[in-house]
Order: sequence, then structure tokens, then C-alpha cells
Amino acid sequence: MWAAAPVLLLLLLLLLPLARLCRRGAARLEPAGRAVLITGCDSGFGHLLALRLHRLGFTVFAGCLCPGGDGARRLQREAGGAGRLRVLRLDVTRARDVRAAKELVLSHLPERGFWGLVNNAGISTFGETGWLPMETYEKFADVNLLGSIRTTLAFLPLLRKYKGRIVFMSSIIAYFTLGNGIYSMTKAAIEKFCDALRLEMKKFGVQVCIIQPGNYARSTKIQPPVSAEEIWSELSEEEKAVYNKEYVQERANFFNSILSEGSTNGNEVVDAMVDALTSPAPKARYMVAKLKEKALVFVCALFPTVVMDSVLSYALSK
Repeated sequence: MWAAAPVLLLLLLLLLPLARLCRRGAARLEPAGRAVLITGCDSGFGHLLALRLHRLGFTVFAGCLCPGGDGARRLQREAGGAGRLRVLRLDVTRARDVRAAKELVLSHLPERGFWGLVNNAGISTFGETGWLPMETYEKFADVNLLGSIRTTLAFLPLLRKYKGRIVFMSSIIAYFTLGNGIYSMTKAAIEKFCDALRLEMKKFGVQVCIIQPGNYARSTKIQPPVSAEEIWSELSEEEKAVYNKEYVQERANFFNSILSEGSTNGNEVVDAMVDALTSPAPKARYMVAKLKEKALVFVCALFPTVVMDSVLSYALSK
């Protein structure tokens, strides 16, 4: 059996593009009468996606951490008030919020049922490994990883029933890290969760997609500029004995320079999210990034670790 594996793999690689081409010739999904729940709609990609899906004709449940905040009010105003877009409180770290969201969706399902879950909510921060307390690691794991799992498990029965879609927000930072290892860690973990889920859901007709944006820091509020003074003031005495203020300032300047280069066109990422929800043949992964970012991922995925470490070490030294 294993001797034939290379031949089967080659045939699969040759047939997959043809199969995808045929499926893409099929009609795109009709949004009317289908519901989608999006987490993290206060700002950023979630906010943009909620408005886009609403304009396309979906019934949108927009989960916001602060339903009375500026972002949620702006969302309702831009969507034209009540109707097919409902803003709801949804803190993905709170099981009762997730249960309440499911109850609301069930009580307001349109005629074609529940089509999509978009796990978009996330947080980011900067800091070398020893600079961050255990409480920060726990918080990030709860929001970025367990939060997505929590909402997914709650809505899986509906998604299986209606053969819907699940979309997860990852990042190219799942492949490497440049000062935000805690964020990278959670995104790498969610990628593996999605890989398992995608294979398991095929038999139910549920499709799982991962969105992998590059640097869109200026399109979202997920990562504000970092302050070296704040970082230094929060370091433990043990860390202060190892690092000095000048080093912290250098690292902060480096990270802020990366943030300043981020794209302001968040709609590029939203385009990928919409395709994942409406295409007759959605991709398993959508990498939305600049060429140099894709090249970095390519090096990370295909070259020995020592090569990637050398590339990143060189970047950090600059």
C-alpha cells in the first residue's frame, strides 16, 4: 500500500486543480435567508465583515465585546438600524455569553438556517518570553484559542445540520515570531485545531477555512504601538537584572516600525473571508499577505530551522 503512495499523491496533485476549476464554475451561494455569527465586531476585520455580509443579504449576528460602545453603535448606524444585522454582547471567554448568543441565533434563525461561524475575536501584545506574566499567557490562550474553540463547540450542531462553514482568523505569524511570541503561539495552536476539525467535518458537509493575514496592524486595533516605559515598569526585578532600558527601547522601536508598515486596506482580508463563506469551492487556507511576507513563510515552511533562525536573527539585529 505504502509503495503506491507517491503515485497516488502525484495523481491527487494533478486532479485537484481540475476539480477546483469545475467546482468554481458552479453558482456562488445565495446569501438571502442564511445566518452568520461573527465574533469581535467592535472594530477591525469583524466590523468590516459584518457590514459586507449585511450588504450581500446575509442575516448577521455581530458579536461585540462592548455592545454599547462606539464600535457597536457605529455598526448599527452603518447597517441602517435594526433588521438583518443584530449586535449582541459576546465575550468569547465567558461560556454564558456563548450560550446566550446561541439562544439568540436559534430564536431568530432565517428560513435557510445557520450558515456560518466566523471566529474573528483576538488580542495581541508585544514582549519577549520572560517579560510577560503567566496571567497574560492564560488570558491570550483563553481569548485567541479557547474562545474560538468555545464558540465552535457551541455551534457545531447547527453547522452540521445546515452543512455550513466555519472560518477562523489566524495569521502568518503562526509560522514565525518577531517579538510577539505569545500571539504566534495561539495562532499556531488554532491552526492545528482547524486541521483536525476540517478533516472531521468533511463527512458532515461542513467546510472549515483559515484566514492568514500578513501585517494589517494599521487596519485593526488589535495591536497599538508599544511603550518601552510601560514595558520596563512592568518587568520583574529578575528581568530588569538581565535587560536594560536601552535594550527594551530598541525592541519597542523595532516592533513599532513593523506596525507602521502595516497595510491600511483591511478589505483585502475581508474579501478572503467572504470567499470562504460564499465560494462553492472555498480554500482551506487564505494567505493575504505581501510578497516578502509570503517569502518568509515559504522559507520557514521548507527550509531547515537553522536557516529560518538565521533570517530572523538578522532581521532582529537590524
